[in-house]
This record gives sequence, C-alpha cells and structure tokens, in this order.
Amino acid sequence: MVFGLKIKNILFILLGAAIMSFGLVNFNMQNKLAEGGFTGITLIFYFLLHWDPSYTNLLLNIPLFFIGWKLLGRNAFLYTILGTVGVSIFLWIFQRYSIDMPLQSDLTLAALFAGVFTGIGLGVIFRFGGTTGGVDIIARLVQKYAGWNMGKTMFIFDACVIALSLFTYLNYKQAMYTLVAVFVGARVIDFMQEGAYSARGAMIISEKNEQIAAKIMDEMERGVTALRGYGSYTKSDREVLYCVVAKNEIMRLKNLITSVDPHAFISISVVHDVHGEGFTLDENKMPIGN
Repeated sequence: MVFGLKIKNILFILLGAAIMSFGLVNFNMQNKLAEGGFTGITLIFYFLLHWDPSYTNLLLNIPLFFIGWKLLGRNAFLYTILGTVGVSIFLWIFQRYSIDMPLQSDLTLAALFAGVFTGIGLGVIFRFGGTTGGVDIIARLVQKYAGWNMGKTMFIFDACVIALSLFTYLNYKQAMYTLVAVFVGARVIDFMQEGAYSARGAMIISEKNEQIAAKIMDEMERGVTALRGYGSYTKSDREVLYCVVAKNEIMRLKNLITSVDPHAFISISVVHDVHGEGFTLDENKMPIGN
C-alpha cells in the first residue's frame, strides 16, 4: 500500500497510461487523427499551435482536480491524478522516443490501431479505479447539478470536440477515420470493463425444480438459487431457479434440464462479469489463480 492505494492498481493504471499515450503519439498524432474529450482538445492545440500535449493535458486538468477532490473521494481522486499525470509523462516520453509508422497511405489501419491502443489503455485505467480526469469530472458535475447521466454528457462533449477538430485542422477523410477510431476505442473499453470472460445466466421454470436443482449441483457443481415468482396467467405462486454457468457449459445445462423435464421453460441471458465461488473464488473462498 502507498498512501492507502494498492500497488497493483498503481502499476496497472501506469501501464494503461503508457498504452494510451503510445497510441496517441504513434497513431493519432502521426496520422492527424483527432480524439474526443480533453485528449482531443490537446490535439487541437498541438496541430494548430504546436503546443506539447504532455503539458496542455496537465494544464487543462489542474482546475478540475480541485473540483474532483470533493466529487470523487480520496482514493478515486488520487487514482485520477495518477492516471492524468501518467498520461502526460508518457506522452512526453513517446514524443521524444517515437516509432516511425508510415500509415498515411492506409488510414483504416491507423484508425484501428489508434482505437485499439486508446481503448486498451483507458480500459485498463478504468478497470483499476483510475480515470484520466477531464470529461469524467465534468460529467459527474453535470449529473449532480443537472441530472444528466454521465454517458450523455460525455457523448455530447466528445461530439463537440470532434466537430471543433473538423472545423480547425481535420479534413472530411480524417474526420471519418477519427470516428472509426473513437468507435473501436469505445468497444474495446466496454470489452475491458465487462471482462473477456462472458458467462451465461439461466432462469428455469419447471414442475420438477427440486430434481433439476439437485442435478445441476451434483453433476455440474454449480450453485442454484430458488426465487419466489408469481404466474400472472395461472394466478399462483411458483418457484424460479437461477444459476450462472460458463459459456461453454450452456449446452450441457440445457441437456441436463430437458433430461429431467422436457417441458421446462429456460431463459438464457449473457452475464458480462462474474465474481464469486466457482468463477473468481475457489471452494475455500480464495482467489483463483493466486
């Protein structure tokens, strides 16, 4: 622990900052692609006035740090400072030790690389409790005082920054490839946030719930929860079973259920992230992989 912060989180936030900065320098800046948020504003200053993004990123965020102290709480605030300063430091380093990647003749590839690196970098930072300041703090402010959800505020801000980039230094071709990069980056962030592991949740309604539950627990070694339900059509109380299994176990689960009751009602849904015994904890309640 450093100042109450986890060493693991600190290291991964710095790793995310390095990945994001590498992508910004070697793909966005080298190929004149814009970006949303405060990062996009720093790129506008870079292409119009040749201001170093490593400095403008800090200057733009310093006023928001004072606001963020009250909004975020101590640990989240310190992780945010770490993420923001980390991005600035790595931007400074990679600009001076950049890798020449001539992709101007293939902007599709440049946009994909830009989106993937930005998405992975931000995804890692978010996953370990950090942010890069900027729009995130503004969005929290707007949510608190105007009632808007954060996603809406961030989308509007990003759209305005990209539009401003189009009117200042982007041509229509670069603007379109910027949208590709932003879209890819958003999808990668979602993937990083939700986790590469996607499980399945099953809701089961049957006249033979006890037998089905016993079979799932004995043969698949998965927990089953019995929920209280009410049939609107039958006007009667009934039990609903719920269990979570790995994606590759779903056919085995369905076959097991239908072997007990071929007429059972089964509803399968995607579960993006799972924590607990059998998934992230072993039978002794210890983290799997430790």
